[in-house]
Amino acid sequence: MRKILAYPLTVIYFIFFGLTLVVFHPIQWICLRVFGYKAHKISVDWLNFFLLRCLNLLGTRFSFNNPHKIPTNRPCIIVANHQSMYDIPPIIWYMRKHHAKFISKKELGKGIPSISFNLKHGGAALIDRKDPDQALKAIQALAASSEQNSRSVVIFPEGTRSRTGHPKKFQTGGLKVLFKGIPSALVVPISINNSWKTLRYGKFPMGIGTHMKFQVHEPIELKGKDHDTLINQIEETISKAITV
Repeated sequence: MRKILAYPLTVIYFIFFGLTLVVFHPIQWICLRVFGYKAHKISVDWLNFFLLRCLNLLGTRFSFNNPHKIPTNRPCIIVANHQSMYDIPPIIWYMRKHHAKFISKKELGKGIPSISFNLKHGGAALIDRKDPDQALKAIQALAASSEQNSRSVVIFPEGTRSRTGHPKKFQTGGLKVLFKGIPSALVVPISINNSWKTLRYGKFPMGIGTHMKFQVHEPIELKGKDHDTLINQIEETISKAITV
């Protein structure tokens, strides 16, 4: 019965999702070209607010538990497990004070209204997974920008999303590049639960009635930490809070 109901709700969702992307594309363009970074950033924040409201049409709920007073005048490296593409809008919206930038595959940098524009012009790192040298340079550039402008970087060290919610082993290369490039950063681990259920049937129909939960853990000072030990600590912290 749930899956049957998911079909019409998914159609409604995709209509509003598509309209949101189309409407916000020119808004982003105007904000960036006319008013600059701050206005563009605000437009991206509100784009993601409305993307969350689109997910509400599927009965999706969000709990974002962040009990910590994370300073906004210094960069953060936000480290999270990865369960679906729908991990991203809640992080952008609920962590909006921290100017979160993402590491994304280059294919997403074209062809998708609003999303591609933001990735190309909003400060993200677009990487070619088949070209390690290009990927390294893009992440290094993102790290340098984060350090200089006190902005945050979001990284999903598992590399690819978990389709079942079970955490995957961290790939450490990207983290170590960020650690080296943003030495003044706070590391903020986040555990994500239930996001994978939005795609439990695949892309169509989408899962309905999902309660996505985000748990922000105690931030960790990067300075003075052994990187390998820190990565193990972060991975353990995130994994312990994942329930499948």
